[in-house]
Amino acid sequence: MTEETLRERIGDLAYEVTQNAATERAFTGEYDEFFEKGIYVDIVSGEPLFSSTDKYDSGCGWPAFTKPIDQYRVTNHEDRSFGMRRVEVRSQEANSHLGHVFNDGPIDRGGLRYCINSAALKFIPYEEMEEKGYADYMAIVE
Repeated sequence: MTEETLRERIGDLAYEVTQNAATERAFTGEYDEFFEKGIYVDIVSGEPLFSSTDKYDSGCGWPAFTKPIDQYRVTNHEDRSFGMRRVEVRSQEANSHLGHVFNDGPIDRGGLRYCINSAALKFIPYEEMEEKGYADYMAIVE
């Protein structure tokens, strides 16, 4: 798939976030204050990444999750951009930039906060998971 085709399919913001590690403005993302039942997949590849059962309101301005669906679905990378030291999170399959992971999440749920750009995600509602090929993940959001 060409860069132009991908940009057309997912949109300019999603392209800049996933391919060029951009960040959407805080409190502007579609999924920041969204708490429906389902899963979040990589907007580029459709790879299942996060479950609504692991989403919480961290107040950070971006969707926050305590963990990915499976740890092997994401990769962590050192990020020293903007004079900070952070851990970047990318999808395993498409290598899409998703956001960052921090150690200030809910202690009782593992202590991690996956701070993820809405633009990098596509939400699959529970009611549509089977028909869209994600039936294997329905049990984790029931």
